Amino acid sequence: MNFQTPRCQIRFFQEKDLERFMAYRNNLEWMQYQGFKGLSKEEYQAFLFTPRKLEEGQQFAIADKTWDLLIGDVYLQKAGGEYWLGYTIHPDFARQGLAREVASGVLKWLTTQGATVVKAGVMPENQPSIDLLVSLGFTYLTEEDGGWLFIKKLVQ
Repeated sequence: MNFQTPRCQIRFFQEKDLERFMAYRNNLEWMQYQGFKGLSKEEYQAFLFTPRKLEEGQQFAIADKTWDLLIGDVYLQKAGGEYWLGYTIHPDFARQGLAREVASGVLKWLTTQGATVVKAGVMPENQPSIDLLVSLGFTYLTEEDGGWLFIKKLVQ
């Protein structure tokens, strides 16, 4: 996957991204509602730089278009016509509308890939993420493993 939104590019991870990625992913206070955190450099490298099929789940870098600086990441996993979506923004770039911009761009891209449904899991305490999902047209489906499952049907 490689596409752009007005302020960001979504691309594969590069070695230069790793230190910034680790800085926010290993900030346990910032990542309190997220999985995939608190790992070693080697564990992150093994996941981020090993070619994967979307069916196995893939993390993509969100980089600022002007400086190509890592500002977050997007997770996608494909299951037939359905996709799982996850997103994280570096705390230095929080509350600037970037998660909305990127998630909206990903939804448009998924529509071009033939996706019919997108799912996202969120912890019930993570109100900003819940608000974002609802504003993007996701609806609450059920509680699963202590988290809330949201779903959005895409129009083809």
